[in-house]
Formats: sequence, C-alpha cells, structure tokens
Amino acid sequence: MPRRLLPVYGLLMGLAAGIAVLALLLGPSAPGDPELERTLLGLRATRVGAAFLAGAALAVGGAVVQGLFRNPLVSPSILGTTGGAMLGGQMALLGFAALPALRNLPYLGPHMILPVGSLLGAELALLVLLAFVRTRSDNLALLLTGFILSSLFLSLGGFVTSLAQDSWDLARAVVNFTLGGVGGAGRRQVLLAAPLVVVGIAATWAWGRHLDLLLSGEDEAAAFGVDVTLARRWLTVWVAILTGAAVSVGGNVIFTGLVVPHALRPFVGVQHRRLIPAAALAGGAFVVACDILARLAPTRSEIPLGVVTGIIGAPVFLGLLRSGRRRLAHG
Repeated sequence: MPRRLLPVYGLLMGLAAGIAVLALLLGPSAPGDPELERTLLGLRATRVGAAFLAGAALAVGGAVVQGLFRNPLVSPSILGTTGGAMLGGQMALLGFAALPALRNLPYLGPHMILPVGSLLGAELALLVLLAFVRTRSDNLALLLTGFILSSLFLSLGGFVTSLAQDSWDLARAVVNFTLGGVGGAGRRQVLLAAPLVVVGIAATWAWGRHLDLLLSGEDEAAAFGVDVTLARRWLTVWVAILTGAAVSVGGNVIFTGLVVPHALRPFVGVQHRRLIPAAALAGGAFVVACDILARLAPTRSEIPLGVVTGIIGAPVFLGLLRSGRRRLAHG
C-alpha cells in the first residue's frame, strides 16, 4: 500500500469506528436497569452489524461493476441480482404467510425466511443471467440482460406486493422490506450474511488486477493474458453474492453502490486493490450513519433506511457529477 494512502485508510477506519460507536450510544436508554441496558446495546450492535455489512457489500459491488463496465454511473442493480434478491425476499414473506408448513421447518425459523429467500432470489437471477450470456463475450449482452431481468423482477415484485394487500401485517412487512431497513435484522441473519460479505470482498479484491486491466479495454486486457470471459463471469458471481447478502439484511438500500466508489476515486485512485477496501469501509460507515438518522428522526414512525440513503445519496451524486465536469472543463 502506498504511504500516501495510509492517512486516507486511517481516516476511513476512524470514521467507521466513530460512527459505529455513535450508533451504539445514541437512542433511548434504560436508567437503573443494567439488564435492559445490555439488551438494548445488543440489539443496537446487531443493527450496526447489519447496516455495515449491507453498506460494505453494496459499495464493493458498485466498485466492481463500475470497473467491469468501465462506467462510473452503474451500480450492482444493473445485473438484475438486486431485483432478484428483492423478489426472493418478497416471495418468502408471502409464502411464509400463505403456507403454514414453512413455519415448522427445522433450523429455519420466521427470522430466517427473509434472508434465505433473498439469497435464493439472487442466486436464481445470477443463474438466469449466466445462462443467457454464456455464449456471448461482450458487455452489452450482459448489460441488456441485466436490465431486462431487473425490469421483470420489479414487475413481479409489484405483483407480489398486490397479492400481499389482503393482509395488513403482510402488506406492511413487504413494503418495509422493499423500502429498506435493518431494524428487523437478527443475530442469525447477520451471522448468515457476514461470511458471504467477507468472502465476496476478498474474492473481488483478488480479481483486482484483472479489473485494472479491463479498464483499458477488453482487447488490451486479453493481450496481457486476461481471460476476459472467465473474469467477467466470476466477477458477476461475486457481485451477485454481495448484493444478495446485502439485501438479505438491509432490503433495498439504494444509491450506496453508486455513490461511494465514485466519491472515493479522487482520493484512492482507480486501482481496485486500493479502491475495494476503501469502499468496504466507507460504504459500511455511510449506511450506519444513514441508519442513525432513520432511527433518530423526529417522526412518529421510523423512516425507512432506503429512503434516507436515497435522499442523501442523490444530491451527493449530482454534486460529484458536477464537480467532475468542472475538473474536466478546466483540465
């Protein structure tokens, strides 16, 4: 790691740690009841872990797909796996309400139905995506297939949401999941998602040099010995795993995979072995900070996390685009 980047990584680690501590301390307390205080801290710690995992996974996934498509304006949802994970989670909620047999499955309690459904939905989307592009080697086929799958899953998700309207509780659960949030994430959900996120980040970091070569073009990368088709497929697999894990604990947390890598490149550069660790730290810190705002906003009900990330992420991204254009105009 270049010495000039050590202060940047130090700042990111300090920022992530400081935001995590704030998330643990801020909120209602239970004075005079140590047992309840420990319970509150445990719930907040689980929530912080879920938010950090979701943010880190989406930010790293965004950095990878932006490098894969050589376009800083794309996000993990472009591959359709986010839509697949959302649809899987929605169908899991619907199936749990409609099929009592699901409630009696061993080792699969009510709190695990949603993350398992999201992961299965992401895996299904990935299998469909790879089946359609296995005979094609261009990014355009991957991009168009992902876009079509996203549109299909969005429509099917709307259909599932309409079916859920017969039950008020089910409709509320589906809508809350669609809007994003980590309030309902349990310890087992976090433990299920954590190894997927850690392995996914490590795997994408290992493919970092291939991504760097792909930035110069597929022909140039092939000339340096990169198997472009193999690299694209494996990177797609790992992005799907990361997005599925993120959706399983956080729902639809928008803009994270788009804004965070774009904001970091001026500070850490475009080399992916430098960008990916920074994106994991910054993405996790960003979502945890947004969750603090969602919890502490002076409203009667908690604001969905995806709404907060969208409200903050959209103006930030527009500002980054504007500053980038100014640099190009004066460069």
